[in-house]
Amino acid sequence: MNKSSTDEIRDRFDNDVERFSNLDTGQVATIDATISLELITEAAKRIVPNATTVLDVGCGAGNYSLKMLSKIPDLSFTLVDLSGKMLEKALERVSAETSADVSIFLGDIRDIMLPEASFDIIMAGAVLHHLREDDDWERTFTKLFSLLKPGGCLMISDLITQDTDLLNEYTWERYGDYLESVGGKEYREKVLAYVAKEDSPRSMNYQLDLMKKVGFSKVEILHKNMCFGAFGGIK
Repeated sequence: MNKSSTDEIRDRFDNDVERFSNLDTGQVATIDATISLELITEAAKRIVPNATTVLDVGCGAGNYSLKMLSKIPDLSFTLVDLSGKMLEKALERVSAETSADVSIFLGDIRDIMLPEASFDIIMAGAVLHHLREDDDWERTFTKLFSLLKPGGCLMISDLITQDTDLLNEYTWERYGDYLESVGGKEYREKVLAYVAKEDSPRSMNYQLDLMKKVGFSKVEILHKNMCFGAFGGIK
């Protein structure tokens, strides 16, 4: 199957701003979305308690940035997203909650030029699963590492796979059962179809190993439930 292009992914998110702005209704297909959101922001606060600068990659409507502001007030934010409509919503929401600067960049984090060693915290919520080939993953993790200040952290909440095929099948079967319990068989088929079309997630082990390869001094697992996980690394 040909995976969705960057333009196709952007168009889908352009049409879904309001849903993704609401954690109660917009994240139903994401297991433990609110738990992971709490864990990665609280962990970031404890790792870098005096943080002043945050990069939110694939910021969507700004949910992760808003949660981070509930932990550390008046942070300065750099928001990056493919969707202009998502960025507008995020800018509006985040600017209302911080007295510091909020900058927005429309486009792909792989292509956007940002100053190295300039962020205390980088958050990547439900975005890295859109990466495709191994060199794509490594290039992106290398760039995120370079953007962090020493002692800073990259916190990820995302769709993941298992390394063992049998266990991966079991995990996704369980996820399908969960989706069916929420919205019936049609909902199950719809979500799994767009995951197959749009996403190419990698395992948590793969990503933690890659973090260590590109230079992170420590990597940590915060949470895992079926095919979703929250984890991170410290520079």
